[in-house]
Amino acid sequence: MTTLPNTEKGEAFMQRAIALARETVALASPNPQVGCVLVKGGEIIGEGTHLYANRDHAEIVALKQARERGIDVTGATAYVTLEPCSHHGRTGPCADALVAARIARAVVATEDPNPQVSGQGIAKLRASGIEVTLGILQQPARDLNDAFAHFIQNHRPFVTLKTALSVDGYLAPAPQTRTPNQPHWLTGPAARAEVQRLRHVSDAILTGIGTVLADDPALTDRTNQPRRRPLLRVILDTHLRTPLNSQLIRTANHDLLIFTAATASSEKIEALRKAGAEVEAIPEEDTQLRLTAVLKALAERQILSLLLEAGSHLNGAFLRQNLVDKAILFYSETELGSQSLPFAEGIASPYLFQQSLHRTTRTSFDTDACITGYLHDPWPATNH
Repeated sequence: MTTLPNTEKGEAFMQRAIALARETVALASPNPQVGCVLVKGGEIIGEGTHLYANRDHAEIVALKQARERGIDVTGATAYVTLEPCSHHGRTGPCADALVAARIARAVVATEDPNPQVSGQGIAKLRASGIEVTLGILQQPARDLNDAFAHFIQNHRPFVTLKTALSVDGYLAPAPQTRTPNQPHWLTGPAARAEVQRLRHVSDAILTGIGTVLADDPALTDRTNQPRRRPLLRVILDTHLRTPLNSQLIRTANHDLLIFTAATASSEKIEALRKAGAEVEAIPEEDTQLRLTAVLKALAERQILSLLLEAGSHLNGAFLRQNLVDKAILFYSETELGSQSLPFAEGIASPYLFQQSLHRTTRTSFDTDACITGYLHDPWPATNH
């Protein structure tokens, strides 16, 4: 058994549950990241997380662990990062399991964001005489599951726009000044390592053919951390100009999806498929691929979180159509000048764009600054 410090023990136990949930990043999707800590007599008697491949939810794992240790869980307190489920899915309701275990109290960080079941698990516990405390460390628990909360309500991926910019707000030098097929690095190694972490916590990454032709990116998750399913690399390529010798094609391994127009050349489709890419036709709108159709197709593949790493055209298109939910802007100390590529077509300045963000935070990666903020709150409003 594990004993935590006496100071603010309730929060300490929930912090431990959140830490457990955080360890399941890239292993739980399309289910939420959840941690559970069972406490009795001031000591941890069981812990659990949910891994999609293992089916058992965090509460069940914690209950089993305590029982395997020969500990009676009657009268225990369960600290859970997300409301215990009340419905039958791949497994039975966790709320029923906690009731059957005769715990005395449940401390829940946040309600289930699913409007069909939100509050029902808590109601089940209370109806059975279990004391429920709600809202302890709610925000950090929610931050782990922004994508799940958004997806379960809106049935489309949670889109995070990530971009690196010069200090004067530009995306890249003018095309005529650049070396073809080579990325232009604005930010340093620390910021680029953070981008790899962002890729790791995402189900998919998306860019356009312009970026493919300009940078020849790999768009891979290079953290070397475990994933349940590979990072899906998604390219929007209306006329199928993706080179067969590009890094994307050379590294394709059941993880490359190219969206194109229905009018695309059947010969090019066949060549890309033979090279290892999956190609899917998407409806067009004003000669461009319809972005809402792209997001719908990704949702059908159970893609909950989408990282947008694109150029000025796609950044602008996603923003104009109000399809970006969160933005992460890295600023270097480099100045590019007024002839350079804008952050997003139709957006005058990223500094003005920042004013539309809420819950904004600022961090630093060596000499690079990072501004993070939300355009849409992925969680339903509550009283907690």
